[in-house]
Amino acid sequence: MNVEKLVEPDRVHKHVYTDQAIFDAEMEKIWERTWVYCGHESQVKSPGDYYAVTIGRQPMIMVRQGDGGVQVLYNRCPHRGVQLVGNQYGNTGTSFVCSYHAWSFHLNGTVRAIPLAKGYEGTRMTKDNPDCGMKRAARVDSYRGFVFASLVDEGPSLTEFLGEARIAFDDMCDRSPVGEVEVVPVCHRVMQHSNWKFFMENQLDALHPSVTHQSTGISAGRVEKRVKAEQGAAPLYYHYLSTFASSFEQWDAVQTINFPHGHGILKAYMGLRPQDPDTLEHEALLVKAYGPERAEEYLSRSIHHVLVYPYLSVQSPLQQLRCLRPIGPNKTQSEIWHFRLKGAPEATYRRSLWYYNLVNSPATMINADDLENWTKGQWGLQSNGGDWVSFHRWYGDDRVEKGVTYSNHGTSEAVMRNQFSAWSKYMSA
Repeated sequence: MNVEKLVEPDRVHKHVYTDQAIFDAEMEKIWERTWVYCGHESQVKSPGDYYAVTIGRQPMIMVRQGDGGVQVLYNRCPHRGVQLVGNQYGNTGTSFVCSYHAWSFHLNGTVRAIPLAKGYEGTRMTKDNPDCGMKRAARVDSYRGFVFASLVDEGPSLTEFLGEARIAFDDMCDRSPVGEVEVVPVCHRVMQHSNWKFFMENQLDALHPSVTHQSTGISAGRVEKRVKAEQGAAPLYYHYLSTFASSFEQWDAVQTINFPHGHGILKAYMGLRPQDPDTLEHEALLVKAYGPERAEEYLSRSIHHVLVYPYLSVQSPLQQLRCLRPIGPNKTQSEIWHFRLKGAPEATYRRSLWYYNLVNSPATMINADDLENWTKGQWGLQSNGGDWVSFHRWYGDDRVEKGVTYSNHGTSEAVMRNQFSAWSKYMSA
């Protein structure tokens, strides 16, 4: 595969979105080599709790160990290959037991018992053979309670991989008076009929909202205006939607920051720090927990979106996380998760829940607008209408310092150029 013929500094070939061989190479060279998000530690609270997850093409199990640690195992019996758990989540007790021939395994994957063991005497299938245990992910680590796994031994550490994108998890957890979050055990799942790159490019694309989401934003703005006139103020959730119809000049004033490995930040634009009693109560708890200076530092961070390339979109001020699980070149599943700030007022949770349901859930008009565009984009790139996808907007205008690209215009396509720079390095490795 000649990556240089597919990716140029300001454009990419349509085949990177449509070709099955390229998709297969992505699974091998990116997903099954880098650090991939598995879930949050609060999804597996007790020993034996497990959660099934897919890393690239590999079925895996995140499981809480008896000693309190978290392990990630391949969901496969080493005897005849049957998957050991069929449910999305549950508790397996003190061991995994295969439903086919009753082989059992400790929570760390080592073999516990081989039924009718005499029949295997003189063969390699004995308890003292490590290959008779469940295979583990090569590396497992967590950051602020968010669990990642890598299927290869070599490569950067999790901290090195995340780099400056760690701020996504710091910002979310620091908004808790005890510095921790816990997952809300309801996940929205959306099947996107498009390549995974459409989603990642879209999240920090500041040009599309006033076009794609115009009908929702303008309608919400009219209602918001009427409610303010009648009642003196409107609930914040109207603002969640009306701000999508901000002017192009406003969007162009928002900055994106683009890091190595393809990660990036879209700085704040929504104004999510009102001075209502609920917000002031939350802020007072943070001042009590961290002191006024640190509390102000945490609350004044200018972040709306943080991308962890190639699969995570984190909206830390609203406790939201979206994770991609690619299925094919034209099919991607996205998981949409919501988190509680431990120790924060219930009203803070409810406020973020509105965003979860109004903007990020499968039922919203915002999400539907994006899904339609990505599907039509996939269809268009499968046609003979042209070979290249353009990322020319504000090309050459961005500021680069120490490997970090800062857009001088919010609508710069620096985001996409940075992502494909990372993509090229992964695919060429």
